[in-house]
Amino acid sequence: MGRCVLCGRVSPVISDVIGYCVDCLRSMDAVPDNVILTHKKAREVLKIPSIKYGSGKFRCNLCINNCYLSDGVLGYCGNYTYDNGFKSTLSSFEVAYGSWYYDPHPTNCVAFPVCPAITGKGYPKYTLRPTGEVGYYNLAVFYGTCSLNCLYCQNWRGRVEALSSKQLMTVDELVNAALNDRVTCICYFGGDPTPNIIHALRVSKEVLSRGKGRVLRICWETNGTLSTDIIREVAKISLESGGIVKIDLKAWSPQIYQVLTGVNAVERVKENIKLVASMMDLRDEPPLLVVSVLLVPGYVDLTEVRGIAEFLASLNTEIPVVLLAFHPDFMLRDLPPTSKRHMYESVKVMKELGLRNVFVGNEWLLGDYY
Repeated sequence: MGRCVLCGRVSPVISDVIGYCVDCLRSMDAVPDNVILTHKKAREVLKIPSIKYGSGKFRCNLCINNCYLSDGVLGYCGNYTYDNGFKSTLSSFEVAYGSWYYDPHPTNCVAFPVCPAITGKGYPKYTLRPTGEVGYYNLAVFYGTCSLNCLYCQNWRGRVEALSSKQLMTVDELVNAALNDRVTCICYFGGDPTPNIIHALRVSKEVLSRGKGRVLRICWETNGTLSTDIIREVAKISLESGGIVKIDLKAWSPQIYQVLTGVNAVERVKENIKLVASMMDLRDEPPLLVVSVLLVPGYVDLTEVRGIAEFLASLNTEIPVVLLAFHPDFMLRDLPPTSKRHMYESVKVMKELGLRNVFVGNEWLLGDYY
């Protein structure tokens, strides 16, 4: 049981790590100082210094953070600095922190209900078989940096390992791995591809150039905080190759979004979802856009779900939405996994508001928790 320090309410879906219930948070004008301190502690665990706001010699515009960089000062993602010129901390955009592996189809793709490798959607142009691609692989590219600071990050250990062990990936290494005859798609995830988008775009363009004429989809699992100009380029590459842009909309209310992620980014994410949704009619199958929503108990509640559903339905009722079950991890370990009731009430709300393609992901995590 957690207690809200403002209203005194006690509930299994109030986190003492956050310290406030969802209703009190939504009523606030700014994120409380103790929540900001919790995010600072999270960054210490990840071994990423807190950003030093203020003027600098260069303003990075890759994502929503728009960090001002000066000599020796890292941006929020921990990936960029300014040392007589804007650059990656690795001194080259040809190298990135992270790792890759061959993930056999069918795999645990966020877009599994519409993924060509699983469903055969887009056959024969974008997938090898109308029944899926068993026997082939996804090149899974894990980036160790991120533009957000989610308190429940599911891949935080991988991020720490990538950064502390100096796991590196070069553009040439990934291009050669992707051109394996058994690879039919690349999926960039992490962390997030956002801080390494220059690296990922270089890989993608080279792969599509050298692999012209074969099935090789370019997909992204991203928090959607990229600059709008860049996500337009990202979407074009997926559109051309048969890939999918999978954007995670973490909350609807700005206060809840920032409490969970450390960044006030929800308007940028909505803007980018709107942009990619506007391109969906340029290809029938597979759908260009999939939106995922993690149902964090007590915080991404039906009010948040309703706001997200109304927004998406206003853009295109055909947008596939995958509702994901939460499980306790990283800093946010004092909440239960998502309950069955929470999940299926969310599905009902989304469908009632007009969304036609609503799916449940990682259903095995659900239980009668609250």
